[in-house]
Amino acid sequence: MLTRIGLNLLQRPLNRQIRQVQQLAIRGLATSSSVYQPRNNLRSALRHGQQSLGDTSKFGQYRRIIPLSLVAAKPRPHEPSLSRVPAHISRPAYAKTGTPPTWETEIPILDPGEAECLRAASEVARDALALGGSMVRAGVTTEAIDDEVHKFIISRDAYPSCLNYMGFPRSICTSINNVIAHGIPGQRPLEDGDFVNIDITAFKQGFHGDTSATFAVGQVDAQGLALMDATRESLELAIQACGPGVLLATIGEIISVHAEALGYSVSQELTGHGIGRCFHQNPLIYHHYNEEPGEMVPGMAFTIEPILCQGVATGVQWPDGWTITTTDGGRSAQFEHTVLITDEGVEVLTA
Repeated sequence: MLTRIGLNLLQRPLNRQIRQVQQLAIRGLATSSSVYQPRNNLRSALRHGQQSLGDTSKFGQYRRIIPLSLVAAKPRPHEPSLSRVPAHISRPAYAKTGTPPTWETEIPILDPGEAECLRAASEVARDALALGGSMVRAGVTTEAIDDEVHKFIISRDAYPSCLNYMGFPRSICTSINNVIAHGIPGQRPLEDGDFVNIDITAFKQGFHGDTSATFAVGQVDAQGLALMDATRESLELAIQACGPGVLLATIGEIISVHAEALGYSVSQELTGHGIGRCFHQNPLIYHHYNEEPGEMVPGMAFTIEPILCQGVATGVQWPDGWTITTTDGGRSAQFEHTVLITDEGVEVLTA
């Protein structure tokens, strides 16, 4: 997933800790209320060493995820060791420095051989997601899921694309409850009633394949299940509309109509993207109403990965430089596939 860079800054600094959040908030849109609203709850949780808060709000029954610290601590790029990623496995260029390549302005169109390589990478991501999802249950940490998925991807002679991408310290993203995206796997055990998005990209034969899904942990309340269903449906509807000659903007219109009809908002800060030799490339795939130019042609590959939210879809980025949570504490869900436009329509490579 790709994050849009916001232009507006918070206008009124609070205390030093809140100012740190302000300075880091966010790749996307934030207002002074975005930081101010949760600050007392954040302070209370930090004093008690909690990582989540009980929430009995209009959004349902679940525990709201918050940072353990407000101290800026974004991980620095660190090349994976040979013990972590064996030498025989091909690595993307950014694996060494953390710096991704510059985007090409043109949208890459894959030939049949390239499409086959993308298909192979996507199959690894698909199977890794199935493994990660099978581990989701109360008491399991997202760190443990990350460890097992990492081993699996390596076993398939592939590289976990997230690892050291712009310094990201883990091999997958795991986003729980009110975390919109880019959650870093950690030691918090999953709890009954949580749901968690697992986002996995694999690099194999010079290409990246990307997919994600949101999984229920035990008994999720009816409001949470409804959000998950609506998000999955919005992805399916968008995919069904894809094919040669279809406007790229159609994806956002279809997702927005479906989401709004059910009372949900759609994240405008995070987008789908072209995928292939580069993890992120053109075209950008917006999931909200938009006027992005261009139409789909055979050989074009991209991700569709809508994020639907119970309340407002605006996010705030944590001091870890990655995790983005909703400003109002509402839950968000996401589902994603890598797709390839064909002469006949569309092929879902991660299905």
